[in-house]
Amino acid sequence: MTETPNYDDHFDAIVVGAGLAGSAAALTMAQEDLEVLLLERGASPGSKNVFGGTMFTPRVRDLVGEDFEDAPTERYLGRKQFSLLSPEDETAVSVRPSAWQDPPHNDTHMVLRGDFDEWFADQAVEAGATLLTETTVTDVIREGEDGPIVGVETDRPDGAIRAPVVVLAEGGNSLVSEAAGLKEPDKRQEVAIGAKEVRKYDRETIEDRFGLGEKDGASHHYFGEGACGGAVGGGFIYTNKNTLAIGVAYTISDAVEDPRKPDELLDDFKQHPAVAPLVKGGRLVEYSAKAIPEGGASAVPDLAHDGAVIVGDAASLVLNNGIHLEGTNMAIESGYWAGKAVAEAAAAGQYDATALQAYPENLEDSFVMENLEHYDWFGDFAHDEKQFLFKELPKALTEAELEFFKQDREPKETHAKRAKNMVIRALGGWTGAAKRAWKYRKLLS
Repeated sequence: MTETPNYDDHFDAIVVGAGLAGSAAALTMAQEDLEVLLLERGASPGSKNVFGGTMFTPRVRDLVGEDFEDAPTERYLGRKQFSLLSPEDETAVSVRPSAWQDPPHNDTHMVLRGDFDEWFADQAVEAGATLLTETTVTDVIREGEDGPIVGVETDRPDGAIRAPVVVLAEGGNSLVSEAAGLKEPDKRQEVAIGAKEVRKYDRETIEDRFGLGEKDGASHHYFGEGACGGAVGGGFIYTNKNTLAIGVAYTISDAVEDPRKPDELLDDFKQHPAVAPLVKGGRLVEYSAKAIPEGGASAVPDLAHDGAVIVGDAASLVLNNGIHLEGTNMAIESGYWAGKAVAEAAAAGQYDATALQAYPENLEDSFVMENLEHYDWFGDFAHDEKQFLFKELPKALTEAELEFFKQDREPKETHAKRAKNMVIRALGGWTGAAKRAWKYRKLLS
């Protein structure tokens, strides 16, 4: 356990949580010569994070420069595959652009967060921040009953630590922010629960099964009844150097309707005929579960308060529209802009919500809020279309494919017409097809 700093030490800012958003904020503020205390409840940064997947790294490169070459990435993402699963069948689309095979590899890498988060927090420490691990923040400190936030209470003896501003980067389980009245609890439909296991294999086994070289990786995303029992959600596989991250994620509102527990749903997913050959064998090295905020722009709370800002998952800055699955880049971007805003506030000696307003304003003008606002409709849409998207469509495509590729004495044209009609019927006829095409157009815009 690291030592508690002396309470007469002066900190310009306290960051709660040494994940991506918190470390980005701490690093940004330290680079602006602020005295920053970075608090982490785990034994090390990333030890409490269950993420296993792709990291989008443009802002990380900006922050650390050439040091990014030493970042602990597993593989670069060279191929994406999207699959619709009926209970027994798969319809898949695979994307492997040649441009992704060359540096900077579309700034997308596979990482293990335990390794990456520790490295990223170290960058903040090297820039001048103080890291304090094994420290749980239990509440904020206010000046007066309803006054500005001026520090945090921790679980350490005499654990009150003061600073004029607090950056809340506590992740999707944002209990401190909620208890302080800075945000409302997320609704069931706005939160997904993810169950994930990491399995270890020989490196050659992974590369053979997924058709990879020594450095490239693949992400597989699965939707439909065969992936998540028809819930709004899906399954995934991410390839690391010698491990696979295998998991499912689906909304809590669906989870309460399904008698199966998340680990049982994960086991069913792993046994699907299209998935089982890819994940068979291996040694289980980790199992974890996590709440993932997916409420879109409408779930983002007020980000700037008197003496505090909220960043990353705690601010519901996660995008999932089935095609784009992003959160790491949004966490880092929010931490960066929060850090910049705090530095400006410190220079002015003002820490109220107005003085910190540069953070939400800059975030509003960034890709983060632009993307969240553009796809804010998707959550309600996915639930409204759940029966069709996750059950009827995968089944209809399977039946149409069987008909289209059927080998018998009938003309190919006959099979093609039947296959087309199967899909049209599933879409609700030509009128239904037109209506759905109009609805779905936003996914590609």
